[in-house]
Amino acid sequence: MDLVGYNACGLKTTHRQEVHDMKCSRSEVRQQVHALPQLRFESQSLTSFSGLVLFQQFFATVGLVARLRSCFAHLQSGKVFSRATLFLQLIVHLLLGYRELRDSRYYRDDPLVKRLLGLSRLPDVATLSRMLQETDAHSVDNVRGLLRELIFQRLRNLELARITLDFDGSVQSTRRLAEGTAVGFNKKRKGQRSYYPLFCTIAQTGQVLDFLHRPGNVHDSHGAKVFILACIAAIREVLPHVRLEVRMDSAFFSDEIVAALGAAKVEFTLSVPFERFVRLKQLIEVQRQWWDVGKELTAFQTWWKPECWDRECRFVLVRTRVKEQVKGPVQLDLFVPHVYGYEFKVIVTNKPLSMRPLIEFHNGRGSQEGIFGELKSHCQMGYVPVRKCLGNQLYLLAGLLAHNLTRELQMATTPQARHTTAKRATLWVFERLDTFRGGFVQRAGRLTRPHGKLTLTIGMPPWLQKRLLHCLAVLRQAA
Repeated sequence: MDLVGYNACGLKTTHRQEVHDMKCSRSEVRQQVHALPQLRFESQSLTSFSGLVLFQQFFATVGLVARLRSCFAHLQSGKVFSRATLFLQLIVHLLLGYRELRDSRYYRDDPLVKRLLGLSRLPDVATLSRMLQETDAHSVDNVRGLLRELIFQRLRNLELARITLDFDGSVQSTRRLAEGTAVGFNKKRKGQRSYYPLFCTIAQTGQVLDFLHRPGNVHDSHGAKVFILACIAAIREVLPHVRLEVRMDSAFFSDEIVAALGAAKVEFTLSVPFERFVRLKQLIEVQRQWWDVGKELTAFQTWWKPECWDRECRFVLVRTRVKEQVKGPVQLDLFVPHVYGYEFKVIVTNKPLSMRPLIEFHNGRGSQEGIFGELKSHCQMGYVPVRKCLGNQLYLLAGLLAHNLTRELQMATTPQARHTTAKRATLWVFERLDTFRGGFVQRAGRLTRPHGKLTLTIGMPPWLQKRLLHCLAVLRQAA
């Protein structure tokens, strides 16, 4: 009877097989590993970005190339490369995950990038830089209009009863002396020059609607009133019957903005810098009855106005129970004790909601920080490529379009995942751009012409093949 066991490779073997393996000669086991294979070079159409075929179909579906041409139609076209093509390359440049303009040399020979741009030879770095340096204000305004137009088209299709707008600023730091930069408050890079644009984002789609470009030494609320009202007017012009909601942090708290939003019949919630108002602190101290509104949350509300205001507003005062570490010597072999304390925040609003859904709605504005994080990490929003202010604005627009188009592609090819929630979470569960890029775009492939038909051969797992073919079928049907 043979004894059953497992060899070094983990394979099931019998005792007879092990004895036979022990009798193998050295020549049967070993091979020459120091010998190098013979090298042969040949021209093949190899690509590192096979997933760009999906964006090629998507760009054709939304007519992106024609729309970009209209944005630069007022300018004389270049002798070799049009400005629309150069700007499209900037969008593709960011979709591929590259940051600096000089990084374009890494894909300048990629055949699928050339086919997407409609070129047989890509421009060099100097051409891209010169296009940004020569950017005019009219081109920037046209591209900003295109950014809004693509979102309005999606909002029309969704037919939402309400749209939520979030407003906040984000710092763009730079070590170079660029036009329009200034030294201001910079939490991470103190003393560096920066821009401080103000962004408007759509909560339901997680996209950037527009931005107000500003130097880095201004307050958050600088120019905010005009920009906020302009965004509201632009949406109401396209969707006159939709109900608008606005969420902002304490930097925008002022009688002027509150009055403007009320006059525009827009529902809003604003954080209040209550430490500036002694009366609010006194209300918190004397309050004895707090209503339970959630886990570790209690709140109460009152109608009040600062002394300089003309009207009373509804203020909701929220208390959150938190753990506070006890300071002092603690034995290392014992757990660190905690004492429960409270953190406070105040919200001013005109929304006719009870306290619990109101607080959830206002806390949902934290999703905008996730958008900023993705824009800076994967769309290079923190990069300032040239010294001209308008050129830097155009590069920022390329990053915003790369982000918005990726999310629009996911919305166009996948079903809606959820309905409106209290926090106004996005209606789709979006993949981050780096995840989408690593799964779809950065795939090796080869372009061939068997029997004269252009064919792209891609190495993909079966589940990803199925998803790619589904997305292409949906886009072809929508074209």
